[in-house]
Amino acid sequence: MEPVRILIADDHPVFRFGLRALLGAEPDFVVVGEATTGEEALTLAESLQPEVVLMDVNMPGLNGIEATSRILKISPGIGVLIVTMFDDDASVFAAMRAGARGYLLKGAAGEETIRAIRSVSEGEAIFSPAVARRLIQYFSSPPASQAPVFPELTEREREVLQLIAQGYTNAAIAERLTLSPKTVRNHVSNIFGKLQVAGRAEAIIRARDAGLGGRPD
Repeated sequence: MEPVRILIADDHPVFRFGLRALLGAEPDFVVVGEATTGEEALTLAESLQPEVVLMDVNMPGLNGIEATSRILKISPGIGVLIVTMFDDDASVFAAMRAGARGYLLKGAAGEETIRAIRSVSEGEAIFSPAVARRLIQYFSSPPASQAPVFPELTEREREVLQLIAQGYTNAAIAERLTLSPKTVRNHVSNIFGKLQVAGRAEAIIRARDAGLGGRPD
Protein backbone atom coordinates (compact mmCIF):
# COMPACT_ATOMS: atom_id res chain seq x y z
CA MET A 1 0.00 0.00 0.00
CA GLU A 2 1.32 3.43 -0.95
CA PRO A 3 1.81 5.76 2.03
CA VAL A 4 -0.45 8.77 2.51
CA ARG A 5 1.47 11.78 1.21
CA ILE A 6 1.06 14.81 3.49
CA LEU A 7 1.88 18.51 3.11
CA ILE A 8 2.15 20.57 6.30
CA ALA A 9 1.20 24.26 5.97
CA ASP A 10 1.91 26.21 9.16
CA ASP A 11 4.12 29.20 9.94
CA HIS A 12 5.16 27.97 13.40
CA PRO A 13 8.38 25.90 13.20
CA VAL A 14 7.87 24.26 16.59
CA PHE A 15 4.40 23.04 15.62
CA ARG A 16 5.69 21.73 12.27
CA PHE A 17 8.49 19.89 14.10
CA GLY A 18 5.97 18.26 16.43
CA LEU A 19 3.76 17.21 13.52
CA ARG A 20 6.72 15.74 11.64
CA ALA A 21 7.68 13.70 14.70
CA LEU A 22 4.12 12.47 15.14
CA LEU A 23 3.62 11.55 11.50
CA GLY A 24 7.09 10.05 11.15
CA ALA A 25 6.13 7.33 13.62
CA GLU A 26 3.35 6.15 11.29
CA PRO A 27 4.63 3.75 8.58
CA ASP A 28 1.76 4.61 6.23
CA PHE A 29 2.39 8.39 6.37
CA VAL A 30 5.06 10.43 4.62
CA VAL A 31 5.55 14.20 4.83
CA VAL A 32 6.37 15.38 1.31
CA GLY A 33 6.71 19.08 2.03
CA GLU A 34 6.26 22.02 4.39
CA ALA A 35 4.85 25.46 3.69
CA THR A 36 5.08 28.54 5.90
CA THR A 37 2.68 30.80 3.96
CA GLY A 38 -0.59 30.37 2.12
CA GLU A 39 1.08 31.14 -1.21
CA GLU A 40 3.73 28.52 -0.57
CA ALA A 41 1.04 25.98 0.38
CA LEU A 42 -0.74 26.66 -2.91
CA THR A 43 2.46 26.24 -4.93
CA LEU A 44 3.57 23.06 -3.16
CA ALA A 45 0.13 21.48 -3.27
CA GLU A 46 -0.01 21.99 -7.02
CA SER A 47 3.49 20.61 -7.62
CA LEU A 48 3.56 17.78 -5.06
CA GLN A 49 -0.10 16.66 -5.27
CA PRO A 50 -0.29 15.26 -1.72
CA GLU A 51 -3.29 13.26 -0.58
CA VAL A 52 -3.71 15.48 2.51
CA VAL A 53 -2.79 19.08 3.36
CA LEU A 54 -2.67 20.02 7.05
CA MET A 55 -3.61 23.69 6.83
CA ASP A 56 -3.33 26.38 9.48
CA VAL A 57 -5.84 29.27 9.24
CA ASN A 58 -3.70 32.22 10.27
CA MET A 59 -0.59 32.48 8.08
CA PRO A 60 1.31 35.41 6.57
CA GLY A 61 -0.10 36.75 3.32
CA LEU A 62 -2.71 34.39 1.91
CA ASN A 63 -4.65 32.88 4.82
CA GLY A 64 -5.38 29.17 5.14
CA ILE A 65 -9.06 29.47 4.18
CA GLU A 66 -8.33 31.22 0.89
CA ALA A 67 -5.40 28.89 0.23
CA THR A 68 -7.74 25.92 0.74
CA SER A 69 -10.26 27.31 -1.74
CA ARG A 70 -7.59 27.94 -4.38
CA ILE A 71 -5.94 24.55 -3.88
CA LEU A 72 -9.23 22.70 -4.35
CA LYS A 73 -10.11 24.67 -7.47
CA ILE A 74 -6.89 23.39 -9.03
CA SER A 75 -6.76 19.94 -7.40
CA PRO A 76 -10.20 18.94 -6.05
CA GLY A 77 -8.94 15.47 -5.12
CA ILE A 78 -6.67 16.78 -2.36
CA GLY A 79 -8.08 16.50 1.15
CA VAL A 80 -7.54 19.58 3.29
CA LEU A 81 -7.63 19.20 7.06
CA ILE A 82 -7.67 22.51 8.90
CA VAL A 83 -5.46 22.38 12.02
CA THR A 84 -5.80 25.61 13.97
CA MET A 85 -6.37 27.29 17.33
CA PHE A 86 -9.49 29.10 16.06
CA ASP A 87 -12.84 27.48 16.85
CA ASP A 88 -15.16 30.44 16.19
CA ASP A 89 -18.17 30.04 13.91
CA ALA A 90 -16.74 32.30 11.20
CA SER A 91 -13.55 30.25 10.83
CA VAL A 92 -15.29 26.87 11.00
CA PHE A 93 -17.93 27.64 8.40
CA ALA A 94 -15.55 29.57 6.16
CA ALA A 95 -13.31 26.48 6.08
CA MET A 96 -16.24 24.23 5.23
CA ARG A 97 -17.39 26.57 2.47
CA ALA A 98 -13.84 26.58 1.10
CA GLY A 99 -14.08 22.79 0.80
CA ALA A 100 -12.02 21.57 3.77
CA ARG A 101 -12.83 17.97 4.68
CA GLY A 102 -12.08 18.41 8.35
CA TYR A 103 -11.40 20.84 11.15
CA LEU A 104 -9.10 19.94 14.02
CA LEU A 105 -8.02 22.14 16.91
CA LYS A 106 -4.36 22.41 17.81
CA GLY A 107 -3.72 20.62 21.05
CA ALA A 108 -5.67 17.56 19.95
CA ALA A 109 -4.25 14.25 21.12
CA GLY A 110 -1.86 12.50 18.75
CA GLU A 111 -4.27 9.62 18.22
CA GLU A 112 -7.03 12.06 17.30
CA THR A 113 -4.77 13.79 14.80
CA ILE A 114 -3.71 10.50 13.19
CA ARG A 115 -7.32 9.33 12.99
CA ALA A 116 -8.40 12.64 11.42
CA ILE A 117 -5.68 12.46 8.75
CA ARG A 118 -6.62 8.88 7.86
CA SER A 119 -10.29 9.82 7.63
CA VAL A 120 -9.59 12.80 5.36
CA SER A 121 -7.29 10.70 3.15
CA GLU A 122 -10.19 8.27 2.66
CA GLY A 123 -12.57 11.02 1.62
CA GLU A 124 -14.47 11.33 4.90
CA ALA A 125 -15.32 14.48 6.84
CA ILE A 126 -13.87 14.77 10.35
CA PHE A 127 -14.20 17.38 13.09
CA SER A 128 -12.73 17.71 16.57
CA PRO A 129 -15.27 17.17 19.39
CA ALA A 130 -15.48 20.89 20.21
CA VAL A 131 -16.14 21.81 16.57
CA ALA A 132 -18.62 18.93 16.20
CA ARG A 133 -20.62 20.28 19.14
CA ARG A 134 -20.67 23.69 17.50
CA LEU A 135 -21.96 22.17 14.25
CA ILE A 136 -24.65 20.21 16.10
CA GLN A 137 -25.86 23.40 17.76
CA TYR A 138 -25.93 25.16 14.41
CA PHE A 139 -27.79 22.40 12.60
CA SER A 140 -30.29 21.90 15.43
CA SER A 141 -31.26 25.57 15.32
CA PRO A 142 -33.85 26.80 12.81
CA PRO A 143 -32.35 28.58 9.78
CA ALA A 144 -32.13 32.34 10.08
CA SER A 145 -34.10 32.82 6.87
CA GLN A 146 -36.09 30.65 4.50
CA ALA A 147 -34.40 30.90 1.11
CA PRO A 148 -36.02 29.50 -2.03
CA VAL A 149 -35.40 25.81 -2.62
CA PHE A 150 -32.78 25.32 -5.32
CA PRO A 151 -34.70 25.49 -8.63
CA GLU A 152 -31.80 23.95 -10.58
CA LEU A 153 -32.26 20.63 -8.78
CA THR A 154 -34.79 17.99 -9.74
CA GLU A 155 -37.38 16.92 -7.19
CA ARG A 156 -35.42 13.73 -6.48
CA GLU A 157 -32.15 15.67 -6.11
CA ARG A 158 -33.81 18.01 -3.61
CA GLU A 159 -35.04 14.97 -1.70
CA VAL A 160 -31.50 13.56 -1.61
CA LEU A 161 -30.08 16.95 -0.56
CA GLN A 162 -32.64 17.12 2.25
CA LEU A 163 -31.40 13.78 3.57
CA ILE A 164 -27.75 14.83 3.19
CA ALA A 165 -28.54 17.93 5.26
CA GLN A 166 -30.05 15.66 7.93
CA GLY A 167 -26.79 13.73 8.17
CA TYR A 168 -27.67 10.58 6.22
CA THR A 169 -24.86 8.70 4.48
CA ASN A 170 -25.17 7.61 0.85
CA ALA A 171 -25.90 4.05 1.98
CA ALA A 172 -28.65 5.23 4.33
CA ILE A 173 -30.15 7.43 1.60
CA ALA A 174 -30.18 4.48 -0.80
CA GLU A 175 -32.00 2.34 1.75
CA ARG A 176 -34.48 5.07 2.69
CA LEU A 177 -35.39 5.96 -0.92
CA THR A 178 -35.14 2.37 -2.21
CA LEU A 179 -32.44 3.31 -4.71
CA SER A 180 -29.22 1.62 -5.72
CA PRO A 181 -26.01 3.00 -4.18
CA LYS A 182 -24.81 3.92 -7.68
CA THR A 183 -27.96 5.95 -8.36
CA VAL A 184 -27.52 7.82 -5.07
CA ARG A 185 -23.87 8.54 -5.91
CA ASN A 186 -24.96 9.94 -9.27
CA HIS A 187 -27.57 12.15 -7.60
CA VAL A 188 -25.02 13.40 -5.06
CA SER A 189 -22.51 14.14 -7.84
CA ASN A 190 -25.17 16.06 -9.80
CA ILE A 191 -26.14 18.03 -6.69
CA PHE A 192 -22.53 19.02 -6.00
CA GLY A 193 -22.08 20.07 -9.63
CA LYS A 194 -25.28 22.11 -9.84
CA LEU A 195 -24.68 23.82 -6.51
CA GLN A 196 -20.99 24.29 -7.36
CA VAL A 197 -19.87 23.02 -3.95
CA ALA A 198 -16.58 21.29 -3.20
CA GLY A 199 -18.00 18.50 -1.08
CA ARG A 200 -20.60 17.19 1.35
CA ALA A 201 -19.85 19.62 4.19
CA GLU A 202 -20.35 22.67 1.96
CA ALA A 203 -23.53 21.13 0.48
CA ILE A 204 -24.93 20.74 4.01
CA ILE A 205 -24.24 24.39 4.77
CA ARG A 206 -25.92 25.50 1.52
CA ALA A 207 -28.92 23.28 2.24
CA ARG A 208 -29.31 24.54 5.80
CA ASP A 209 -29.02 28.15 4.65
CA ALA A 210 -31.86 27.44 2.21
CA GLY A 211 -34.07 25.95 4.91
CA LEU A 212 -33.55 22.28 4.11
CA GLY A 213 -32.52 19.72 6.67
CA GLY A 214 -34.03 20.03 10.10
CA ARG A 215 -34.34 16.97 12.23
CA PRO A 216 -34.43 13.46 10.70
CA ASP A 217 -37.82 11.74 10.68
